[in-house]
Amino acid sequence: MEHQDLNFDTRLDLSVLEKAVKDIKETLGQIIIGQEEFIEFLLVALLADGHVLIEGVPGVAKTITAKLLAKTVDTGFSRIQFTPDLMPSDILGTSVLNMKTSEFEFKEGPIFSNLILIDEINRAPAKTQAALFEVMEECQVTIDGHTYKMDPPFMILATQNPIEQEGTYALPEAQLDRFLMKITVGYPSLDEEVQILNAHHARKGQAPETLINKVLSVADLTGFRSLIFEVVVEEKIIKYIAQIIASTRSHSHLFLGGSPRASLSVLMASKAYAAINGRDFVIPEDIKKMIKPVLRHRIMLTPEREMEGLTTDKVIDMIVQSVEVPR
Repeated sequence: MEHQDLNFDTRLDLSVLEKAVKDIKETLGQIIIGQEEFIEFLLVALLADGHVLIEGVPGVAKTITAKLLAKTVDTGFSRIQFTPDLMPSDILGTSVLNMKTSEFEFKEGPIFSNLILIDEINRAPAKTQAALFEVMEECQVTIDGHTYKMDPPFMILATQNPIEQEGTYALPEAQLDRFLMKITVGYPSLDEEVQILNAHHARKGQAPETLINKVLSVADLTGFRSLIFEVVVEEKIIKYIAQIIASTRSHSHLFLGGSPRASLSVLMASKAYAAINGRDFVIPEDIKKMIKPVLRHRIMLTPEREMEGLTTDKVIDMIVQSVEVPR
């Protein structure tokens, strides 16, 4: 019996998507140097319709990269700086008495936009973190018994400082699970640092945002997202994802394993990653590439392993090596 998937001619036309991704990478590459993987992961999340948590020490271009990516999409953008005294109403909005009509009117908060950059998300206390639960999961806000829907696209790009830093609050597990991926951003290499200095010197004080052009319209993005759903995933690949996630739930080094939402997130991210790379089918390498950013914030080490200095990334490596790769 002839196997229909042996014909590797691309069944989906991904050429327009590939060109858009290339244009965005080139646009951001004028300013952001040496963060190719970071930018690629952000694009995966944008296409997979997921929220992103970005962690790194101050000054490694977390905020500016997220901000410039948002500028390449022709849609609404807002930035919220999280602080220890920030209240839920400062984000979601509040009901205000209209003196003319003597009725309360709802004034929308900064969360009512399309691409929202939340800076230093772990500087706000638990009460303010909890305000994001509903909107991140269901794209809606309920205030005073009224539900307000968000206009698509809706994506949160949140930056956080490493937990060890002064004045940070750990995010609740339920909130972490709502982020499609957690991207860790490290320091640049020496060569990249030289390029950063040269590029900054050459700009002569020109604001980076002025160099960014709109690349995607909302219609383009909606079309690309529907294409992602069409990417082919064979049964053996689905089983491979399930085996990896199931292994996290029984691993001796882990106190908390991945949820079914983690499995779904790996699936969607892998489909988007395959499409970005011009393929309309997912291969095991896509899973391996996506597994760390999708899983690292959803699993928790046992206290003993944490004290020994083990990291979630190392445990993910162990698990991936222990699961047989489908042929």
